[in-house]
Amino acid sequence: MNPLETELERARALDVSDLADAIESIGFECTRCGACCKADDDDPHTATVFPDEVRDLQAATDYDWRDVARPMPYGLSEGPDGPEGETFEWALATDACGDCTFYEEREGEGRCTVHGDRPLICETYPFSVALGGTSQPMGEAVDEAGMVRAHECEGLGRDVSRADAEDLAAALKERAIRELTEAIDVRDAYTPVETGPGEVVVHDSEGAKTPDGRSR
Repeated sequence: MNPLETELERARALDVSDLADAIESIGFECTRCGACCKADDDDPHTATVFPDEVRDLQAATDYDWRDVARPMPYGLSEGPDGPEGETFEWALATDACGDCTFYEEREGEGRCTVHGDRPLICETYPFSVALGGTSQPMGEAVDEAGMVRAHECEGLGRDVSRADAEDLAAALKERAIRELTEAIDVRDAYTPVETGPGEVVVHDSEGAKTPDGRSR
């Protein structure tokens, strides 16, 4: 069995109650600081979003694909006509400041304008699971308990209710399964393509696409 399939089996076997126990022991409450939605120094906000999550956000906002998602920047090079090359997966779109396009601040507090439709990576931040092939946001873990890793966030260490911990745990398991399923599908669907000057091709679980989400 390939490593990704092995990790997918482990993700499917995760116990939500155990994950909730770990989240409770670490503690978390969102402070609405907005740090996880904003650019980090000179680096734009970069959060992976699945193709179906892009379509869900389109339906919720009536935005075009490009207004919701951008090609993941990793692997692209800067050519004379702009970014070019092949990349894998999509990142949430950003504004001119590099912040998530769906983030706004009111009276000193941050808020997500699509909170009810936010992607799984946003719903589960600042947590991840210790499985290969899953995303580990915002650098190295700053705390961990069992299979759960916690990443930099000022809301860590605060009391969390059991109900909220269980909701987070269920979403965290779902995200791990989705990330590994997506990675396997991307691998299986991938066929190298030649790109011309200024051309970007994005490979996701549905095949090769242009930056506006159309099949190439």
